[in-house]
Amino acid sequence: MSDGTRVMWMRGGTSKGGYFLKDDLPTDIAARDAFLLRVMGSPDERQIDGMGGADPLTSKVAVVSKSAREGVDVDYLFLQVFVDKPLVSDSQNCGNILAGVGPFAIERGLVSAQDGETRVTIFMENTGQIAVATVRTPGGIVRYTGDARIDGVPGTAAPVPLAFRDTAGSSCGALLPTGNAVDIVNGVPVTLIDNGMPCVVMKAVDVGVTGYESRDDLDADVDLKTRIEAIRLAVGARMNLGDVTEKSVPKMMLVAPPRHGGSVTVRSFIPHRAHASIGVLGAVSVATACLIAGSPAAEVAAVPPGHRKTMSVEHPTGETTCVMELDDAGNVTSAAMLRTARKLMDGEIFA
Repeated sequence: MSDGTRVMWMRGGTSKGGYFLKDDLPTDIAARDAFLLRVMGSPDERQIDGMGGADPLTSKVAVVSKSAREGVDVDYLFLQVFVDKPLVSDSQNCGNILAGVGPFAIERGLVSAQDGETRVTIFMENTGQIAVATVRTPGGIVRYTGDARIDGVPGTAAPVPLAFRDTAGSSCGALLPTGNAVDIVNGVPVTLIDNGMPCVVMKAVDVGVTGYESRDDLDADVDLKTRIEAIRLAVGARMNLGDVTEKSVPKMMLVAPPRHGGSVTVRSFIPHRAHASIGVLGAVSVATACLIAGSPAAEVAAVPPGHRKTMSVEHPTGETTCVMELDDAGNVTSAAMLRTARKLMDGEIFA
């Protein structure tokens, strides 16, 4: 493409990326992916020739379109553009980038803004699930400023509450794809779980760390990363994900007892680099694992009582709160989270 292509660059939650209308991108998938690799400057660990920030958290794309589905406003496809490989993956969802989809849809005229706040119902194409974002729109205009604060993002912004529906088994076909609360993989007890994000949850001590290390220390621990990658590759087929060698899922979650009054401490790998915080749907899956009797997460978690549980997931830069609703049988029926978003740039990009 020699002409510019319309794009909005946004921070969504603790991630950042390009938001495109589907009609503004090539219809051929190979051509689309080649274009997005050029946009981000991949493959290159610095992404010097593109807009990517040399980190998986800043090399992301949202593709948004008006939805023809009943009761749904927009369809959202998430694409992870790898930093150091010529790969664009749709094998996962992203709840952080999701936080910007509602504001973007309103800004692009896909959804009519109401005075005060506007609810945007979003079909997540990657997983076939629905989320509802509530966007502040005083006077019918998206407002990004506000007093909501999320750990991992400096300052404050307008809140964007996200409510998720029917996320269990979104990618793996079942909440517990093996049917087990615990599986033993390479000698390590793990929970294979998918409540919006396929995850492998294990106790940090079982792979030789405390679970309280910094992101940099974890990224420098080659032996640890080799061990958990071997586990990840071994469980792909068990999770109905097939060969995951070139996939960005499942995510690897190392859990430990909470230290700051929360429910659980997590160190997340996404999957080959340690996360600065934790993904939205990754946090939902870990919080759900904490509620499964006999699981590694349940053994270290501090779980509040009641059918409505506010679960604080501690991570390297603070905490992420999940509000989990349970039925009488103890099954999670819904999850909600608070995110924020901010428009950074609106214009044309050249690739």
